[in-house]
Amino acid sequence: MPFEIIRDDITRVAADAIVNTANPLPIIGAGTDTAIHRAAGPKLLLARQKIGAIPVGTVRETPAFDLPAKYVLHAVTPAWEGGENGEEALLHSAYDEALQLAMRLQCRSVAFPLLSAGSYGFPQERALSVAIGAFTDFLLKNDLDVKLVVFGQDAFAASKGLYKDLRSYIDDRYVETAEKTEYGRPFSDRIRRRSEPEPGFAAPMQNAPMENARFPKAAAFDRRAKAAAFDRPAKAAYSEEADAPTFGAAPDLETLLKSAESTFSEHVLDLLKERDEKDPDVYRRAEISRQLFHKIISNKDYQPTKSTAIQLAIGLRLDLTETQKLLKKAGYALTRSSKMDLVVQYFIEHGEYSIVAVNLALYDCGLPLLKTGSIC
Repeated sequence: MPFEIIRDDITRVAADAIVNTANPLPIIGAGTDTAIHRAAGPKLLLARQKIGAIPVGTVRETPAFDLPAKYVLHAVTPAWEGGENGEEALLHSAYDEALQLAMRLQCRSVAFPLLSAGSYGFPQERALSVAIGAFTDFLLKNDLDVKLVVFGQDAFAASKGLYKDLRSYIDDRYVETAEKTEYGRPFSDRIRRRSEPEPGFAAPMQNAPMENARFPKAAAFDRRAKAAAFDRPAKAAYSEEADAPTFGAAPDLETLLKSAESTFSEHVLDLLKERDEKDPDVYRRAEISRQLFHKIISNKDYQPTKSTAIQLAIGLRLDLTETQKLLKKAGYALTRSSKMDLVVQYFIEHGEYSIVAVNLALYDCGLPLLKTGSIC
């Protein structure tokens, strides 16, 4: 999995490298620095003292000693001074240097805290924005498991500030109906009580007992609507829906097969050709493995999960209409009855083609993430 958000104590996270918010001088600083030194043992400070001072925006490594890792990457990040002194550029540099150093050390995984967002006073919204940008830029060209570790929900409440109208976007479009998830694992249909108020945005949807479910009276059962339906010619009644059957002689099997549309795999190949896209650029932006991508394009009958289909739409930078067409090829759609779908739709409509950013928003909403890094 190239990028993952976990809620944990970073000193307990198993990774090849753990990033420390280090003091520029060879002393133990506050917050995460203190916690990492305490968990690693006194040898970490001795190793840190051998390095000496570390310039802001740069990173140095030491062994991890008693931590469940091979290395500690000591990243010196800027304190917030109002935003006019290059703080964001220095913070981005620290993230990038840590990622590049992890690669040089042949690490397969690296765990980060949210750098500079604690005692250094960096606004959490801006700290998150820099982290998203750094991870996205790096993962487009490199393969590395990156974990962003948060200790509590408060650190990610700030992510709502990145897209302040996301809540109203969902509230305006969400339709309380039975919702069936289609993202690669089975969930039971959820029937919501229409008489109850909508729960908080960050809380997952709650199941309501079937006996308590209340359904609105459909307009189709209105007396006048029924009378109009009986007066309507039979053929017109069936032809209102594009995919509905019509009366007449049934076509033979050969005719049906000849009229079949392109499959999901064939449509992806068509899009690659139309957009003159290189395979690695697409599957890296989509945050799916090279193996899965080639399995999709080499098997014309491949049936993806909904998450994979959405990730490919983002990797191809499709607009909303093009995304819906691609999803339809796999038997899916973005609907107003799924908050997860609406989060994805929001980012596509705003031209934000970052799986990392989408997953941060989904995480903050208490919703399942897109399955990045999947190989099947």
